[in-house]
Amino acid sequence: MVRRHFIIKGRVQGVGFRYRAYHAAEHCGVTGWGRNLYDGSVEMEAEGDPEDIREMFSLIERGPFIDIEDMEIKEIPVQGSASFEYRD
Repeated sequence: MVRRHFIIKGRVQGVGFRYRAYHAAEHCGVTGWGRNLYDGSVEMEAEGDPEDIREMFSLIERGPFIDIEDMEIKEIPVQGSASFEYRD
């Protein structure tokens, strides 16, 4: 079990990214949260099995208008989240 903090850059706002992330996380059993940032990027924390987190991103990237150009990833302490949510 790991928890990772992401800053995701590219075409990730206004294209259903957080919606897809929520459903992908639910499908993969990943918990955490995601929110839009003012600079056009998305901030996200994801907790779960590393393979499940990779699968979650694979499902997100299948969105027809989503284009992830860069991701900053940092390992952070596991928090034991119960679900995935998007925040404002």
